[in-house]
Amino acid sequence: MDAKKALRQGMKEKLAELGKPEYEDLSYRVGQQLFQTEEWMEASTIAITVSKAPEVDTFQIIRKGWEQGKRMVVPKCEPKTRQLNFRELKRFSELESVYYGLLEPIVSETESVSHDEIDLVVVPGIAFSNEGYRLGFGGGYYDRFLANYQGNTVSLAFENQIVPEVPVESHDIPVRKIVSSEGVIIIGD
Repeated sequence: MDAKKALRQGMKEKLAELGKPEYEDLSYRVGQQLFQTEEWMEASTIAITVSKAPEVDTFQIIRKGWEQGKRMVVPKCEPKTRQLNFRELKRFSELESVYYGLLEPIVSETESVSHDEIDLVVVPGIAFSNEGYRLGFGGGYYDRFLANYQGNTVSLAFENQIVPEVPVESHDIPVRKIVSSEGVIIIGD
């Protein structure tokens, strides 16, 4: 098993130990930290994935965005090209379950939003280093997207998802901030 697989597996096991009340509490605290960041407050269009436990719960974050009048966009993965197609989500009923039980926008009910309209991308991952590098879920979709994205990036993490190091490859692009339940880690420029 390579280093990435081992770390992914170990982290999934660690996260699986979180009970529902603790998971909800920590997710709420991550959200509260996010809402106080400059990046969130200044963004009008925010890209975020629809979470699947045990990732930080993003349903509450999407709701808060709607309440604040922000345009919330969620990705549709295009497996053939391995590209992300971000689409505006106006209600949760515009989502459908696709492969691996992931929820994605229904194409016929949502509109595509171009990359340059997105002010903030909340980048998913399973493990993060203090340098802002992340271990994703293995599809490489976000690495491809971030290579051509100029806006702000943050990741959401439970405290135990922040590890001393993650395996880094030459094409990996660090996020600018990691928002955890305990505070915000700002990555040096």
